[in-house]
Amino acid sequence: QVQLVESGGGLVQAGGSLRLSCAASGNISSIYSMDWYRQAPGKQRELVAALRSSGNTHYGDSVKDRFTISRDNAKNTVILQMSSLKPEDSAVYYCYFDRVAYYSGRYYVIKDYWGQGTRVTVSS
Repeated sequence: QVQLVESGGGLVQAGGSLRLSCAASGNISSIYSMDWYRQAPGKQRELVAALRSSGNTHYGDSVKDRFTISRDNAKNTVILQMSSLKPEDSAVYYCYFDRVAYYSGRYYVIKDYWGQGTRVTVSS
């Protein structure tokens, strides 16, 4: 089992920066992807950034060149550094981990884990 706890959310002015952290506990030895998602009121949850076990990263189009995902292995923490924040970045941000199985050329999620979320509010 894996437990995820986010922190670092808050209120910031447009153009400012925030650093979100996701502290993981439990067995994370075979985690495939460590991601950040967000959900704004009335909108679907969307992928913000993903960090694969290979080290590859992927970013949503709306946050490219502004957000950076990284991992602190010593602390079992995934970090989302957000800069040049915009009001449209306001949302609840969730940490997500998964385990996958590879079969017939595809990855299948066999177990996923979510944090409780941390709210980010960007004022104009």
